[in-house]
Amino acid sequence: MDSNQLKPLYIKVNPEDNVAIIVNKDGLKKGITFENGLKLLQDIPQANKVLLKDISKDEPFIRYGEIIGFAKKNLKKGSRVAHDEVRLPKAHSLNELKSGKMIDKYEPLQGYTFMGYKNEDGSVGTKNILGITTTVQCVQGVVNVAVERIKNELLPKYKNVDAVVALNHLYGCGVAIHGDNSEIPIRAIRNLSQNPNFGGEMLTVSLGCEKLVPTLLFPEIKDENLVILQECFGFNKMIDEIMKRAEKKLKKLNSRVRTKCPVSDLVVGLQCGGSDAFSGVTANPAVGFAADLLVRSGAKVMFSEVTEIRDAVHLLAPRTVSDEVLAKLVKEMKWYDKYLDESHVDRDANPSPGNKKGGLLNVVDKALGSVAKSGSTSIVDVLSPGERIRKRGMTYAATPASDFVCGTMQLSSGMTLQVFTTGRGTTYNLMIAPVIKVSTNTALKEKWNDLIDLDAGRIATGEKTIEEVGLELFKLIIDIASGTKKTYADVHGIYNALSIFNPAPIT
Repeated sequence: MDSNQLKPLYIKVNPEDNVAIIVNKDGLKKGITFENGLKLLQDIPQANKVLLKDISKDEPFIRYGEIIGFAKKNLKKGSRVAHDEVRLPKAHSLNELKSGKMIDKYEPLQGYTFMGYKNEDGSVGTKNILGITTTVQCVQGVVNVAVERIKNELLPKYKNVDAVVALNHLYGCGVAIHGDNSEIPIRAIRNLSQNPNFGGEMLTVSLGCEKLVPTLLFPEIKDENLVILQECFGFNKMIDEIMKRAEKKLKKLNSRVRTKCPVSDLVVGLQCGGSDAFSGVTANPAVGFAADLLVRSGAKVMFSEVTEIRDAVHLLAPRTVSDEVLAKLVKEMKWYDKYLDESHVDRDANPSPGNKKGGLLNVVDKALGSVAKSGSTSIVDVLSPGERIRKRGMTYAATPASDFVCGTMQLSSGMTLQVFTTGRGTTYNLMIAPVIKVSTNTALKEKWNDLIDLDAGRIATGEKTIEEVGLELFKLIIDIASGTKKTYADVHGIYNALSIFNPAPIT
């Protein structure tokens, strides 16, 4: 049904909630009355919140059955709740969290397979790509020229290779290479180079005088896998050396073929960006349902974004499988608390203007919706930024919430496919791994029909259930991983630059 023709609708998530979000595509006008007698006192755009009960100053706003903030003034039911009328609550104490030592009781899901690229180390890729690692930003210009030459002159001869990618970054020199937190960018660059979608065929380009020497990344690197520009006689020789080594890699990658693999060989990352108030009631819960199916199939799944998890950490602690995993989770939260505090940044700096226009009041509101992506299974492990994923099941991989940084760091953790939910819309995409875009509302799918891969907005209008959309997504993940379908962003060739997280000192 066209949402324009729907009767006035709002979504109330929990019986205790005193706010709800407007469903109707074009919002609702002042004076409209719902079947239960609630009358709007103001115009309220789609996804923005309506107050269901009178509220006095300093009383809590409740969504998802949780306090998302406190009223700065008295408000009447039927009012629109704006972000500047809400006072942020205190963050949950990290010292009082308890692990639930959760043991999953689900039935394993068997029989689902995808067509993937098997690697010698046991990992499985969803793409077949030549990755060229750079040890320092100085070499980026030369490497980019070489990549264009490889695409135009070599790739046409190797039809089984999807692409060649320069793993560019801003690290490598002018840095305190052994300073605090320097292990984060170094680890991320190293692990990014070993993503399963590269098939184990690494090629590295170094300038020759940088602090991030190749052996710091790869202690046993072979000469055949390394080009040092300062050892080349002129620009053309640099390009020739890169292309000569690249062609050897392309010949090996070209022999890779897709074979039937169990879904347990997938490594799936979950992320959201350009979120709105529908995110936590449509797309993210549907992703969570699909994530549960992946976990039941034995896959490795990760979710991230510390600032969008911090205010829901009390919901994650009971799902940790042990005190050890909880301690890792708390450690990452505390590290980020300190990281923000040292820059005098309030955690509520996270929501963007677009998030707020889309009905999200603050970072608490955002976090409670974001955490739904993680589904309902136990949390088996916690990774520091850029660490490789270790265990099957649901893992929390600590990263910043920035789309590009989070995506890059999940690639470093071994992600081979990503699911990305959005309510406001984003053209973000990664070349190294396919990114499935899921819209939180149907209006976005209608507007961006050739950019959004799956519409979860049908949940809000009652056309589909969370489970139905989640199952659709699960099957789409298998198709995209198999190469039988492409995401719209891959069809259009839309790709963003990589962005390694670097909190270490720059000298």
